[in-house]
Amino acid sequence: MSTDELGHFLRSRRAQLVPDITRSRQRTRGLRREDVAELAAMSPDYYRRLEQGRIGPPSAQILESLSRALQLTQDEQDYLYRVADRACVRRVQTEPATEVAAPLRQLVESLGGTPAQVMTTDGETLLQNPAAVALLGDHSGYTGDARYSTYRWFTDPAGRWMHPPEECEEEGRARVADLRARSVETGSAVADRLIGLLRDRSPEFERMWREQKVALCRGGTKTLVNPRFGTAELQCQILRHEGAAQLLITYTAAVGSVAAGQLRQLTDPQWA
Repeated sequence: MSTDELGHFLRSRRAQLVPDITRSRQRTRGLRREDVAELAAMSPDYYRRLEQGRIGPPSAQILESLSRALQLTQDEQDYLYRVADRACVRRVQTEPATEVAAPLRQLVESLGGTPAQVMTTDGETLLQNPAAVALLGDHSGYTGDARYSTYRWFTDPAGRWMHPPEECEEEGRARVADLRARSVETGSAVADRLIGLLRDRSPEFERMWREQKVALCRGGTKTLVNPRFGTAELQCQILRHEGAAQLLITYTAAVGSVAAGQLRQLTDPQWA
């Protein structure tokens, strides 16, 4: 068990909760240790020692109680079990395959002008269609640790060109939270190694890592910048292939929208 990491995580989640003012005179953000202990049905002394790293690994029952008391999301609960050295129900013990899964390759090839790419859950791009290369750049030439998108994000800020500058802070936090969650979900040695490297090499990553955010990236609206069309609001969808620990990522826009016209420019010869 990483007692330091467990203590940091418990304190950070406790600090995010708003006290019930009907039960406490405290009106500032964050629960007291005593509040969490009461909600989790355990002694304040036990919880205090747990936060301070002065006690052995908590049982699964205690972790379940803490998850409820701290109102953890499923991703956060998975991470709690990880740092407490307890088996996580959803955790899939598998290293991402480096050969593109056949169903994902077929999907990418069938999508035509829709930007699509296949990545490992660690963030290595394995396959891009021409539209994805035009939208996001060619990822095939990277070697070593630069193969992983989050490593590049924090060690080569010039690679952030496709994101508006005002959104880079939020995007960075999302990448850190996703990497933390992925390390739990797959038990990947690559993810754990990348975390160690980035904590040593990037003060920005270390600052965001200490915020203890845990959340898998599941897609949503993305604002992307491209020299062909400027700025576009696109929908990012992420489909996971469980057996290979690979992700199919696509970028689409509503039919007839301005963004749909912008995407067409990616594969229109006159814009090449």
